[in-house]
Amino acid sequence: PVGSFAPNGYGLYDMAGNVFEWCWDWYETPYGQPTTTNPTGPAGPLSDRVLRGGGWRDGNANSSRCARRLNYGPGVVVNFFGFRCVRGL
Repeated sequence: PVGSFAPNGYGLYDMAGNVFEWCWDWYETPYGQPTTTNPTGPAGPLSDRVLRGGGWRDGNANSSRCARRLNYGPGVVVNFFGFRCVRGL
């Protein structure tokens, strides 16, 4: 169930292992601009968005870590891509 494990250092629960999560950022390399603490990628629009995390489909630890980063076009729909809904305090 959601929230079964303790939150990470940012207070977020369940950050890995379910689905890759679509991000608002456009994908491009090099990564890290304008800062390395909260990189947002280029201003865009470009053809691909960033996906983060790791999905159930990947069977190795490297692919299931929170820092994993993929790129796909926004129209791609598969059963191991999803969204993370967050609420600000």
